Formats: sequence, structure tokens, C-alpha cells
Amino acid sequence: MNIGLGTVQFGLDYGVSNQNGIPSSDAVSSILNLASDKNIQVLDTAALYGNSEDILGAALVADHPFKIVTKTPHFNKLKIESVDATTLTDRFYESLNKTKQTALYALLIHHADDLLADGGERLMNAMLMLKDAGLVEKIGVSVYNEQQIDQILERFTIDIVQLPVNVLDQRLLANGKLNMLKSLGVEVHARSVFLQGILLMEVNDLPKHFETVRELLTKYHDFLTQNKMTKVQGALSFAKSCVAIDHIILGVSSLPELEELTGSWRSLADIQLDFSEYACDNALILNPSNWKL
Repeated sequence: MNIGLGTVQFGLDYGVSNQNGIPSSDAVSSILNLASDKNIQVLDTAALYGNSEDILGAALVADHPFKIVTKTPHFNKLKIESVDATTLTDRFYESLNKTKQTALYALLIHHADDLLADGGERLMNAMLMLKDAGLVEKIGVSVYNEQQIDQILERFTIDIVQLPVNVLDQRLLANGKLNMLKSLGVEVHARSVFLQGILLMEVNDLPKHFETVRELLTKYHDFLTQNKMTKVQGALSFAKSCVAIDHIILGVSSLPELEELTGSWRSLADIQLDFSEYACDNALILNPSNWKL
């Protein structure tokens, strides 16, 4: 298991706890240099991450060591037409141009419902053509829940799934989907390990929307104190315990944040802690698209 670097903060003011805003181009270069030094392999970006792809293209050196993962636009249609497949291909070439690469490691459908829509095979066929042409090594999809995973695997063969996993959101661990994906040889990228920063905030600083989990998070913070862990270490320790995960995608907006993350990752002992009692099943909490802040 390795850390991957999420780059949404390079192009958008993203995250509930983000107080730094969008980093400067010099800061991005410093972050990428440190990531390279720390043997971080994956850079995760997307067409929907503002100008993140442009920022990466300007900052990456010619012989960089990174595997770049990008994602498709959101089509948001009941039926996928041939023109949408053309849009996917055109937008992928834009991603190549913006990142200044000749090929990328992976292309993911950003919204699983696009692939599951009537005619979704047109999007998959377009990605397969890009893969056959050697422009992308792996193709896959970003999902939110087990239903999407099951429906996609019934219809398609994929190389990568990106999915949410964190101390509160243990659904895909509890229902066995993580292990199932691993057994099928699917590469698993975990996002939302900090739940957009919610797991790093003091309980009293949480927005009102999270009132229903204040007590649960207070117990979780007490658990971390008892085990002499910081909030960052706790979130990373839980993710590291999910052995089916290949890469944990962590976003940063400053060099000190990346230094803290990599330092916390190295500091984790191999002890196995039981985080199961801190799981939550409330979709209003677990899915950021449902948040009312």
C-alpha cells in the first residue's frame, strides 16, 4: 500500500477544513518535488478539478516518476450517445495536452452513473480504444457505494476502482467489497480518507450539518488520545489496516501538509487497532454531495 497525491486542491478551493486556499505554482512544484523524494507514485487529477491539469503540466519535469490518473467529464444524461463518447475522447486528449504527457497511467469515469446509463458501453468502448492505442495503461471508474460496484462489474471489465474509505465510512470494508475487488485483480484507490477534512477538525468546530455524529467523533477522538495518536495518524492507521487498498489518495494544499502526512505515515506502527465501533451508515454524513454547509 502506498500514498497517492490528490491534486484537486491545486485547481479548486476544496475541503471543509482547508484554510490555505489554492497553492501557488511555486508551492505546487515544491509539493511535487517532495512527493517524488518520498516515493509517492500516483498523482490523481480530473477534468472537473478546475485548472489542476494545467497546473500539473506546468510543474512536472520531463523525467518525473509519477503515474497520472485523470477522470472524465460528468455527462449527467439518461442515455449516452455517440457524441458523448467523442466528447470523452476529445477531453482525454485535452488532458494529455494540459498535463504535457504523451500517455497517462489511468482514465476513470468520474461519475459511475454515466457508465451505468443506457448506452454507457459507448463510454467504455471509447476508453478501451484509448487503452488499445497505448495512450492510457488502465481504465476504471470512481464509485460511491456497493450497488455501483456490483452493477459495473456485471457489465464491464475494469482495471481500477476509486472509492471512499474512512473511519466513519467503513461500508465497503464491512460488506466485503474491498476484498472482492482485490480477489478480481482490480486495483483499488481509496479517497476521502479524511472525509474532506472532517476527521481532522475539532468537534466543536464542525459545521451544524454534522451534529448527529458529534458524540461519535468525540468518542473516536478519545480513542485516539488513549492510543497516543494524532487525528492524521488515526485516519491513516485505519486506511492502512484495509489491506485490499493499493493507493490511498491524499490531497494537500501546502508543503507542510505533505510533510506532516508523510511523516505520520512513516510513524505508524504495525499494531492493529479496532476502529469498527466508529463506523457510520448515514449517507447525509458519508456522501459530501449531500452536505448542507
